[in-house]
Amino acid sequence: MNYKYYNLLICVFCIFLISCSEKKKETILKDKSPNIILIVVDDLGFADMSFTGLTNDVKTPSIDAIATNGVYFSNAYATSSICSPSRGGLITGSYQQRWGTFWYGGKGIHNPEFKTIPELLKEKNYSTGYVGKVHYGSYESDVTNRSFPLNHGFDYYYGHTSPRKHYLNHSDVLENAFNKVKTTHEKKGQSLRQQALWNNKEKVDTIGFSTEIFGLKARDFIKKNKNNPFFLQLSFNAVHNFTHQLPKEYLEKNGLKGYHDWDPSKEDYYDWYQKGRYPNNAEGRAHYLGQLHFLDKEIGKVTDYLAANNLDKNTVIIFISDNGGSTPIYANNSPYKGSKYTLYEGGIRVPFIISYPEKYEKGTTSNNLISAMDVLPTLCDLTGIEIPKNINGNNITEVLTGANKTIEHDFLVWDNNTQTAVRKGKWKYRSASDAAKRNADYEMVELEYGEYLYNLENDPGETTNLKNEHPEVFNELKNIHKNWRTSINSQNN
Repeated sequence: MNYKYYNLLICVFCIFLISCSEKKKETILKDKSPNIILIVVDDLGFADMSFTGLTNDVKTPSIDAIATNGVYFSNAYATSSICSPSRGGLITGSYQQRWGTFWYGGKGIHNPEFKTIPELLKEKNYSTGYVGKVHYGSYESDVTNRSFPLNHGFDYYYGHTSPRKHYLNHSDVLENAFNKVKTTHEKKGQSLRQQALWNNKEKVDTIGFSTEIFGLKARDFIKKNKNNPFFLQLSFNAVHNFTHQLPKEYLEKNGLKGYHDWDPSKEDYYDWYQKGRYPNNAEGRAHYLGQLHFLDKEIGKVTDYLAANNLDKNTVIIFISDNGGSTPIYANNSPYKGSKYTLYEGGIRVPFIISYPEKYEKGTTSNNLISAMDVLPTLCDLTGIEIPKNINGNNITEVLTGANKTIEHDFLVWDNNTQTAVRKGKWKYRSASDAAKRNADYEMVELEYGEYLYNLENDPGETTNLKNEHPEVFNELKNIHKNWRTSINSQNN
C-alpha cells in the first residue's frame, strides 16, 4: 500500500469535513434568529464616552468597542428628561403620555394596548430576561401589576423596582433599620434604597456591588439561554446618584476620601444632599468616573462572554441612556446646555448605539433625528414580527444597513406638564412655566422660564432666543405641540 497516498486521502477528507462543518455553522447562524441585548444606563452624560472625544478624563473601552462595531446616533433622543417616563417610551415604542405618564409616579405601563418589546419577541419564541433597574411608575413592586417585569413579557427578572438603588447595600433589614431611625428623629428625606433585590417574585438579601451583581446575572442568563434566541434587557443603575457609594478598595486605590451616607440622627437630608452634589463636592467628578469605570468594565465582561462562546456575531447590542446626564452628579453633557430634569438638549439628547456587525454598518455615525421609540419597530423588522400600528417609533433598519440614510422623524415632542419642547429639523421650541421652578431649584439645575426658539444648527448650546426673529417658525412648532397635546388628552379621557 502507498502510505503517502493513503495519508494524503485522509488529510483531504478531514479538510472536506472541516469545511462542511464550517459551512453548516454559517448556515445555522444565518437561519438562527439574532440574540438581542438592550443595555440601558442611568443618567450618563452625552460627552462621557471616550470615543466621542468630547472630554479627556473618560475611558470607556467597552462602550467604544460597541460603537466601533455599530452605528452611533449623535442626534438621538429619549422621550423624557427623567427615567420613569422615558423607560416606558423605550419599551413600548410610543409616547408614554398616551397612557398618562408625564413625570414620576403614575400607573406605569399599565395599558396592554401598548405591547412591549419582550411581549412581541415572545411571538417568535424568544427567551426573555430583565436584569437591573425597573422604574415605570409607582407600582413596579406590586408583583400583580403589569409594570412588574414578569407581567409584560419577561420570563426572568433580577433587580430592583425603585428610582435609585444603594450600590453597596441590598438588605431589607438594613432598609427597615434606616427608616426606623429616620422616623424616630422625625427627619424628612428620601430613603437610601438599601432594600433587598428581586429574584423573579422573591426578595433576596444580596452582598456585593450592584453593577457587578447585574453584570454577573446578565452573563448567567446568557449562559442558560445561549442555545435559543434570547432578549436581555440589562438596565444598570449606574451612574445614577448616589455615586459616592463605591467599593472601599477603589476609593483607597484612587486616593479618594469618599462621602458618607445620610444619617438622619445627625443632619438634615437636604443639607447632606446638596453637599454631595455639584458644585459642592470636590470629589464629585471622581466618584462619577468611578461608577462609569465599573459600568464599562461589566459591559466588557458581557461582550467578552459573547465572543468566548461564539455568540457575538449573531447578537445585536443596543446601548442607550434613559435620559440626559445629571450634571448635579458631575455628568458632562458637552457641548449641550442643561441636564436631566430639563428639556434643554443636555436633558433629552442621549448616547445611543446599535451594533450588529453581520448585518449593520460598522463604525459609522448618523446625524438623523432618532428617538428611543425607534428601537421596538426596528427589532420587529429584524426578527420578522409585524410592527404594531399604534406606535410612534420609526423602523430605522435601512439607516443601520446604509440602504436608506434619509429615514428620520419629521418632529419629536416632549411634555412633562411644566416644560414642553418640539424639535423639527434644525429648529427647537422650548417652554418652561413657573411651576417647573420648584424641581429645578431642588435639583440645582439651570432653567430659564418662558418660551424660546433655537436654531440648533447654529446654536447647539441654546443661548439665543429667536422667537421674535422667526415668528412663523415659532408658531409652527408651538402649534405642533398644541395639536399633539390635544391628541394626547383625547386618548387619556
